[in-house]
Amino acid sequence: MAWMYLVVAGLLEVVWAYLMKRSDGFTQLWPSIGTLVFMGLSFGLLSLSMKSLPLGTAYMVWTGIGAVGAFVVGAAVLNEQVGPMRVAAALLIVAGIVLMKLSSK
Repeated sequence: MAWMYLVVAGLLEVVWAYLMKRSDGFTQLWPSIGTLVFMGLSFGLLSLSMKSLPLGTAYMVWTGIGAVGAFVVGAAVLNEQVGPMRVAAALLIVAGIVLMKLSSK
């Protein structure tokens, strides 16, 4: 169950990062509120996953899902630049997440 909490927490991190971008520096009310709500949910699920997962594993996977997810949303939704080096960086993060998962109990 801890891994499910962790994956959902990472996906919610992507949501709050996107909403934070849309909040325009917290000047837009609803994206700002959404940022705080999804941030709280993400942190809550992360904390639940840390009850049984090691700190380093949980935090690395959470931030990795958030980073790669934000990259994908930025490219797909916000038309942000995608170049070979940025794709390679995202793939290295994914490889790190996979290795961290494989190395945990």
